Amino acid sequence: MLKEFRSILPYLKKYKFNYIVGIICLLVVDAAQVMIPRFTKIAIDLIASGHFALVQILKPALGMIGVAAVISVGRYFWRYYIIGASRNIETELRDKLFGHMLEMSAGFYQDNKTGDLMARATNDMNAVRQSIGFGFVQFFDGVFMSAMIIAAMIADNASVALYTIIPLPLVTILILQFGKLVGGQFKRVQEVFSKLSDIAQETFAGMRVVKAFVKEHHFSERFSIENDRYEDAIMDLVKTFGFFFPLISFLSGISTVILILVGGKAVLRNKMSPGDIIAMISYLEMLVWPLMGAGFTVNTIQRGQASLKRINEILTTKSEIEVAPGTREDRPEGGISVRGLDYGFAGATRKALEGLSFEVPEGRTLGILGRVGSGKSTLLKVLPRLLDPGKGKVFIGGVDAGDYTLAALRKAFGFVPQESFLFSDTVRNNILFGAPEVAPERFAELVRIASLEKDIALLPNGLDTVVGEKGLTLSGGQKQRIAIARALALDPPVLVLDDALSAVDAETEEKILQNLLVERKGRTNVIVSHRVSTLRHADAVLVLQDGRMSQYGGHRELLAEKEGFYAEIARLQELEAEVGADSRQAPAGERM
Repeated sequence: MLKEFRSILPYLKKYKFNYIVGIICLLVVDAAQVMIPRFTKIAIDLIASGHFALVQILKPALGMIGVAAVISVGRYFWRYYIIGASRNIETELRDKLFGHMLEMSAGFYQDNKTGDLMARATNDMNAVRQSIGFGFVQFFDGVFMSAMIIAAMIADNASVALYTIIPLPLVTILILQFGKLVGGQFKRVQEVFSKLSDIAQETFAGMRVVKAFVKEHHFSERFSIENDRYEDAIMDLVKTFGFFFPLISFLSGISTVILILVGGKAVLRNKMSPGDIIAMISYLEMLVWPLMGAGFTVNTIQRGQASLKRINEILTTKSEIEVAPGTREDRPEGGISVRGLDYGFAGATRKALEGLSFEVPEGRTLGILGRVGSGKSTLLKVLPRLLDPGKGKVFIGGVDAGDYTLAALRKAFGFVPQESFLFSDTVRNNILFGAPEVAPERFAELVRIASLEKDIALLPNGLDTVVGEKGLTLSGGQKQRIAIARALALDPPVLVLDDALSAVDAETEEKILQNLLVERKGRTNVIVSHRVSTLRHADAVLVLQDGRMSQYGGHRELLAEKEGFYAEIARLQELEAEVGADSRQAPAGERM
């Protein structure tokens, strides 16, 4: 059951001083608690004798007050050391988990949903902390407290004590069975909670689409169904607890009955004093907590074990992209060379890219065209190793991309994806995200190149306007242009635009492209677009079809291939532009 906890042994060793001091304080508290019935016994026997002075009662009373003070101080310190250590371990483990997830490749996030990952980093992490904090305390407290209480009872009257503890072996068996049952039930609770979190996260992230399609009721029903499943899972756990703890109380009550019967006879025979009986009853009441605590301990450890297993599943997952030892840390410079590139996704029936070979000399621009699913975005992700192509496939400046560290390689790319992601921050900070030290003159130049001047002037606080989560308050075109400025702020040797001007009008697009092509003469550009008007600026155009190169050449050269896909798209877009122009020029009555 405890095999999952091997992964946190280094943390436990790190904080062993805290645990050792905490255990010592816990033992002092347990010993002090066992002393209280002793003082009660002295007072009861004095009162039962019928001949005593109040000053005699004062002595055990003061003793009890002193013991209570020791218990209070001891409890503070064991909480400070043990619970404090568990909090520190939780913090370090959460940092480790988050750092590990940052290192994972894109495929990891395709296989694991955001809601589930968040549940593991919060709900599961909390269960682990409980197991190495209060679970640890409950275990040691239960063992030592039970041993001390039973030893004290035997010291008073061994025969009576042995009769009284007869039900305890049955309690032990029940506790073991309880642990097995609770472990499975709690695992189900955590899994259902992850699903519930995932539905909530997905709904909030896609709220625009939900409202646009009037699907609030659909998502409300989905959440309600999963919420009911979560309630059922929790109630199964509650029912188990609801049966177990009253049963423990019942068995402890049987021990009390045995004590009264057997102990009463011993008192009548003068083998025990009334104080002994009262002390033993106090010990039995105190023994109920270790017995109950054993159930809590099993539950807490089972919860921690189930949650730690889910966390370890993430920590033991290795990134698909591995960096070989001895890799270069300098930023790549130069052109791009792709040689015999093949790439396939796990489980796919065909390769996403197959047999691609082409060159993009330094300072030149490559355009890429293809139908949906032809492999354009996959190719762009392969270049900076967001997807790993393997050795000998992609070269930057004549050096294999796999010879660089991932950080160094990716610093060479200014990447603007199809869906521009903005952080819930100001426009200024989003542009400076990758390069916060950009000079004011350069920043103004970035705004001009991305054609953002007019848009910023219309924002309520200009560059200091907070754009909201994922840029919620901006249009698609504004988000794309901010993303372009953000990429240019890095001054990258390679600029990659993955259909990054699709939400921009033709006039603004032309202006931005002209700015980009003259802004840095030595930069290599890779532009994916469905518009031939965009691709005509490229020195060469790569046409993809089903992951393969179907055409490659300059704009005029590809137009000359009348049967080619490039020329076909050019004719369709030219016809569309003519129809649109005629429609705008026609009188209002004719347009109707």
